[in-house]
Amino acid sequence: MRPLKLSKAFTLMESGPVVLVTTHDGKKDNIMTISWTMVMDFTPVFAITTGEWNHSFAALRENRECVIAIPTVDLLDKVVGIGTCSGADTDKFARFKLTPVQAKLVRPPLIKECLANIECRVIDIIQKHNIVVLEAVAAYLDTTRKERRMVHAVGDGTFIVDGRKIDRKEMMASKLPSDI
Repeated sequence: MRPLKLSKAFTLMESGPVVLVTTHDGKKDNIMTISWTMVMDFTPVFAITTGEWNHSFAALRENRECVIAIPTVDLLDKVVGIGTCSGADTDKFARFKLTPVQAKLVRPPLIKECLANIECRVIDIIQKHNIVVLEAVAAYLDTTRKERRMVHAVGDGTFIVDGRKIDRKEMMASKLPSDI
């Protein structure tokens, strides 16, 4: 094995998928791209990493709700574009031709073009590490969508696309909650 720069170690563990997170600041909707996500519990509780540098963070902190929208590989250029401009001066729904859909339990919209959307409420913000802990309150899956491959950020401007799915449900049956 060769040494790897410690500053590049995160590229070995980047999870995924890359998600879009919608917020509403009281006046307008916004979208941000997030590649640092984590499933924290089966209940379902999730976490994303963002902070003051991100225009949407103020809306998350103040309104304490968002939608996690899960895009597929066919939306990759839009996902990257959304992540490289600011909602402070850009209507990202218009610029990237995405359709906002009214959510049922939170104010930020779902994104019609995404494979799935999860309405969430902020239940904690861990400032030391810029972690926003979210509790899902509703979830939706577009079962008519043909493209289902998600995208995972490596962290250096490259991405990995989901491949073949391997089923080991039977082998893990005694280890997983029954409703998975």
